[in-house]
Amino acid sequence: MTEEDRPTRLPQLISGAAPPQARPQSSRVPVRRGQWRGPRRIGFLLLPGFAMVAYACAMEPYRAANDLAEDDLYIWRHISPDGRPVAASSGVSILPDQGTDRPSDVDCLLVCAGGIPTAFDDPATFAWLRREAARGVVLGGVSAGAEVLARAGLLGGYRCTTHWEYLPAMRERYPTLMLTRSLYEMDRERRTCAGGTAALDMALALIEAECGRPLAHAVAEWFLHTRPRAADEPQRMSLRERYDVRHAGLLRVLSRMEDQLEEPLPRAALAQVSGVSLRSLERLFRAHLGRSIGTHYTALRLEHARRLLRQTSLSVAETALACGFTTAEHFSRTYRTRFGVAPRIDRRITIHHERPREVAERQQCTPDDTGRKAVVSGSIE
Repeated sequence: MTEEDRPTRLPQLISGAAPPQARPQSSRVPVRRGQWRGPRRIGFLLLPGFAMVAYACAMEPYRAANDLAEDDLYIWRHISPDGRPVAASSGVSILPDQGTDRPSDVDCLLVCAGGIPTAFDDPATFAWLRREAARGVVLGGVSAGAEVLARAGLLGGYRCTTHWEYLPAMRERYPTLMLTRSLYEMDRERRTCAGGTAALDMALALIEAECGRPLAHAVAEWFLHTRPRAADEPQRMSLRERYDVRHAGLLRVLSRMEDQLEEPLPRAALAQVSGVSLRSLERLFRAHLGRSIGTHYTALRLEHARRLLRQTSLSVAETALACGFTTAEHFSRTYRTRFGVAPRIDRRITIHHERPREVAERQQCTPDDTGRKAVVSGSIE
């Protein structure tokens, strides 16, 4: 590809290992080599909209390991579906080393995806991943990369994880998968992590397994990551930290609400969970969260509904039932009040990047009428 062929609107990051002269002077960290000889070959399949933070946390530890060991322990390649530059969600574009038109020539291949992973629907890439697995390549998913592996039929029988935001939708689509809420999972020939800094924790665990604990600890300190986390640590803050709440009864109620979105508990039952009267519970909600019990519960169910609409093929009526709404009409009206757009329109805007007015015109109604007409027809999809 010539300089004239390369896109100029986005900055380019050229892949490849740092040359020896670029390494800083440092005391060499001892390395315990395993059964493999030569550099460990890591591949990164970058899909449009991948998260730059998660990708960097997955890739940079290997560069640091090389520098600290003063040896080429790892080499890496970047791959995109069509072999052309691929943009992260931030707009930064990376120039790949190859496309999926030929084998990857790596030992471990990590799929990096983000945004709305269900919007990526490329049978050729799924088939290529299956061929890579058949060749014995270890496959992994970073953040939404697990969704891509699942769609390719490559996670059956393996423990796996993904970002907490994608978990509910993945469970709806793949009920037989052994999905966990862990930071990362390493099960035989599969590696998956929740994304974000969990990719760093997984990389450190792999470096420790392949090169020894001293090098893994040195890499962790290099990145000021003073406490590498275990695989089974939680992805999210505790409710106490998330809501800045200390009241034990209120915390029990908040936990029960998040666990029961499909069949919401009545306020009286929530009061029993809290151990205080309903009036006292209402005061606790207003004092600590600034809103009523009902408003908070509805907000949780609507956020869950939005994730399902954007990440699954469930109809709006099915989504309504999965989030505790008895009718599509009630759900659509409440959804539009919360997000300012009807469920069907929100789905098209998110997945197909269409403007609200364009969708409304196709439905032969104005943006203001869309939600109402969809509810009356009862045919929201």
